[in-house]
Amino acid sequence: MADLEKDRKPKLEKIDLSLPNPVMATYIEKALYNPDQAPPLLRLWRMLVALLAIGLAGYVIYSAGFGGLPAWQHRGLFTAVGLVLCFSWIPYKKGNNKMHPVFDVMPLVMSVGLAIFILGAYPEISLREGSPSTLDLIAGTLMIVLVIEGVRRSNGLAMTIIAVFFLAYIFLGPWFPGLLSHPGFTYTKMIDSMFITSAGIFGAPIYVASTVLIMFLLFCSLLLRTGAGQFFIEFAFSLTGTVRGGPALAAVLSSALVGTITGNGAANATMTGSFTIPLMKKVGYRPEFAAGVEATASQGGQIMPPIMGAAAFIMAEYIGIPYIKIAGYAAIPAVLYFLVAGVVIYLQARKRGLTGLPREQLPSFGEVMLRGGYLLLPLIMIIALMIMGYSPMMAGLWALLVTFGLSFIRKATRMSFVGVLAALEDGVRDSIVTTMACAGAGIITGAVMLTGLGIRFSRLAVELSGGELLPMLFMIMVASLILGMGMPTVSAYVVLATVASSALVKVGVPVLAAHLFVFYFGIVSGITPPVAITSYVAAGIAKADPVKASFQAFRIAIAGFLLPYMFVYNPALLLQGDVATVVRSTVTAIVGLVAFASVIQGYLLHATPIWQRLLLLVSAITLVDPGLTTDLVGIAPLVIVVAAQWINEKKRANTPTLAEVPLSD
Repeated sequence: MADLEKDRKPKLEKIDLSLPNPVMATYIEKALYNPDQAPPLLRLWRMLVALLAIGLAGYVIYSAGFGGLPAWQHRGLFTAVGLVLCFSWIPYKKGNNKMHPVFDVMPLVMSVGLAIFILGAYPEISLREGSPSTLDLIAGTLMIVLVIEGVRRSNGLAMTIIAVFFLAYIFLGPWFPGLLSHPGFTYTKMIDSMFITSAGIFGAPIYVASTVLIMFLLFCSLLLRTGAGQFFIEFAFSLTGTVRGGPALAAVLSSALVGTITGNGAANATMTGSFTIPLMKKVGYRPEFAAGVEATASQGGQIMPPIMGAAAFIMAEYIGIPYIKIAGYAAIPAVLYFLVAGVVIYLQARKRGLTGLPREQLPSFGEVMLRGGYLLLPLIMIIALMIMGYSPMMAGLWALLVTFGLSFIRKATRMSFVGVLAALEDGVRDSIVTTMACAGAGIITGAVMLTGLGIRFSRLAVELSGGELLPMLFMIMVASLILGMGMPTVSAYVVLATVASSALVKVGVPVLAAHLFVFYFGIVSGITPPVAITSYVAAGIAKADPVKASFQAFRIAIAGFLLPYMFVYNPALLLQGDVATVVRSTVTAIVGLVAFASVIQGYLLHATPIWQRLLLLVSAITLVDPGLTTDLVGIAPLVIVVAAQWINEKKRANTPTLAEVPLSD
């Protein structure tokens, strides 16, 4: 009989967690395999552009191991080649598939000319610093104009306007009021600063982009081609898929894992959201909430070590702390960000009575690890090498080589020669947006350094806030969110780090905490309404209203908005202090964030009435400030709410239902 019942039980098929496989996605594949029967001239053009990108990747790999050109020449040539690729890949107008003879071909030819000039001008140009020649002025002008156009195509209008504003500020200083006023500079001085010195376009951001960043993007491109993205997704679902709200929790975990190697929120949402969002909808989440979950997790991938977003590498260069130390200091806040997102999702699942997926439909953890666990080795090796003292660039190079070797372990991940070339082209293509952002950021930082705006802004911020920390933090948070809405994280970070972080340092905030504060809000701006690019991408996959999806993402992540305030007031969360202090601070931070998540969801053990939500809010706010007194005051309201809800739950459990009440005679 038992066998008969067993036979009647329907068999559940495993969920397909396969990532979409892009076929012939790169120019090198299209040129060689010609899947769309393109004309010979177009195939030749694609081949030339692909070879240029692959050549740039090859130069970066070679220079990482054996050294490259002198600094100015290396940065200038990298920027010029980046411009050539930008104008080849990104048309002047969206949706325009053919190259325009004026707006596409002309800037491309000018970029080639700039590359030739940079190759031939060094080292003589370094001797002309302070008194550039006419040819230097022409080349410098061309570089600025082309970089601004490259920024417009790749990063949008907002950053373009900001770069142009800062450029104009160099000349219009005498007309600005009060502390923002300066005497103004000549055109020759501006070109000298922006083009010939390393204080402008070829400053720290483009240095990082042309060395560490592109190396890690090449590594990530190769790693993803070996099936690492697939492994991370199966790994996440095998761990969390069965628990309440499992698909949404798996979306958070898989997006954190994939995001740590992509460093791009929108790209991450496109990759993992294509199957996490449908599964979330399948178990009962609304499309807007599913999109919000994916957007929150995907954007947060830039926070998660070991490979954080591009801005983290620039931060290391700015503040002079090795990148691996920054990754270590940022580890606790990163875990807390995803932990609180998971708590919000779990509470939402309890609130809606949602369950997880049956174990039979999910991959086995053991099988997943046996099949792809070795793909974690390159990430472990990166951490180990940087702890041992290797530079991030050298660690990225070794990780790239090891990843290539590991791809031969299984037939499914083995790459052909063309596949390797395609991965290199993909990595360079992914770097273009960041390269243009870093070149544009160089214009902004160059203007700030030339005019002394950083010092002026610091004095202004101190005056406006009255020297008080909390008002200044709030002002800089708002500025970070506004800037980040229209720009990538790296651009928003560079601007605020240049003009605002010094103001925080001036009122006593540690340098690391000041830079991470700006960094965090630059990231969460990608899911903050009204302009929330990552939320809009996720909404498109979920077929949801983009505005509603962005507000859902904001609600899920809003508890994470407390995090930067927490580590500014409590540097122990950045591992600044003894072990006991760090542990106590982490525990109280978790308690405060869970309380705030409960306020947002209106649910803890069950629905929270208004008086309980107010108590939870008091708990969350009080636990921002460290100290034994504030910790006790902050934990007390939470204990009261939990006790009240627990007693209420017991009463409900002991109250007989109508069916259990005996009928009277």
